[in-house]
Parts: sequence; C-alpha cells; structure tokens
Amino acid sequence: MTFSLAGRCSRTGMFGAVVTSSSPAVAARCVWARSGVGVACTQNVTDPTLGSKLLDRLAAGADARGAMDQVVASAAYPEYRQLTVIDAAGNMGFHSGACTLGTHTVATGLDVIAAGNLLSSDKVPQAMVEAFEAAPDEHLGDRLLAGLRAGEAAGGEEGPVHSCGLLVVFDAEWPLTDLRVDWDDDPITRLEDIWSVWQPQAQDYTLRARRPDLAPSYGVPGDE
Repeated sequence: MTFSLAGRCSRTGMFGAVVTSSSPAVAARCVWARSGVGVACTQNVTDPTLGSKLLDRLAAGADARGAMDQVVASAAYPEYRQLTVIDAAGNMGFHSGACTLGTHTVATGLDVIAAGNLLSSDKVPQAMVEAFEAAPDEHLGDRLLAGLRAGEAAGGEEGPVHSCGLLVVFDAEWPLTDLRVDWDDDPITRLEDIWSVWQPQAQDYTLRARRPDLAPSYGVPGDE
C-alpha cells in the first residue's frame, strides 16, 4: 500500500525521504531521518519503532547493512516489514519480509533507495531512482518529489493514493522540512504545492532559532 524514496545529498549532507500511500497520514509512521546520521523508511505492515531503531544503530557506529541486519534480527514479526536505510557515507540496507504485500521490489542508485509494495508494476521503484539521479545539482527536496512523481507515472500503487509526506534534515536537531498531506484525492500535487511555498523560507526558520537577531521578519503578528 506504499511506495517511498530515501536519499542523501553528498554536496550538502542533507538526508530526506518521501512516501505515499492509500492509507491516511502515511508520513507520520513511515519516514525517519536524523542530521549527520542517515534516513530510514519503515512500511508494508508498519512498525514505526523500526525507523528510529535503524537510526540509533547508525548513530552507534553501524553501517547501513549492519544496522539493517541488527534491527531485523531483533524485530518482532520481521516477515511483515519492508525497510530501507541510508547511512552518512551513502551505504544502503534493505529488507522485504516474506509477507510483504502484493507486487513489491526495491531499487537502488547513487545515494538513493526506493521501495514499494502492492504496486501496479515492479518498475515503480526503478523509475523513482532514475528521476532522483537525473538532477544531482537540485535541492534534495526537489529530487525526492521528482522521484515520487515518477513513481506515480510508472504506475504507483494498485489503487489510488491518499496521503504523502516529505522529510528533509540538514544541520539542526530538528527537520529542515517536514511536510504532510494526510488525506487528499491528489496528495502528490498538494504536497508539491506546499513545498513551493515552504522551500524558499525553510532556511529562515532555522536562522530564527539560532540567531533571531539576524533572521528576516515577515511582519505577521505572532509569526513563528
């Protein structure tokens, strides 16, 4: 019921992921990233704890494959889980359990990994990877959204998607970008619209947290 794309920007050090599903509020459960550490997705019959566990293993010194092996070995019901992870060096690990739903597959590229289940075509993840790799100089968020759109164009899920989200971390303890569409008839387009508003301002909100004396003001009372 889900397809996702996780990526790393070797130029900036950003990590991020996009995900979409026929289920509501998919990004609340399935995408995880930590500045300087990596990015992970947990999907299929989702156990949200596995995303943070993968990042904890990376932070403790494991590489992506080692982190994946450790988490899968200790997880409850690993046969139901589909997981991906990228570490700070761009290494990748993935797992699709024996009970992963429907047509499912994983594709990898340079600093990028895509996975999906209940897909209309096994070509969906590869299309996402290729779209991500096609624009290496663009903002990570743009590359991830291009991959999401390519996955949809390649067939997407067996049924219509209703939710999606974009998560990007950079050099702060909090996300640079954390955008969600929790229920919509065209969630990918809606997410792209929100991104077009958010992206030009994203760094300003980090500056406001660190140096409010230097941060731009938009003149709105109570502005965050």
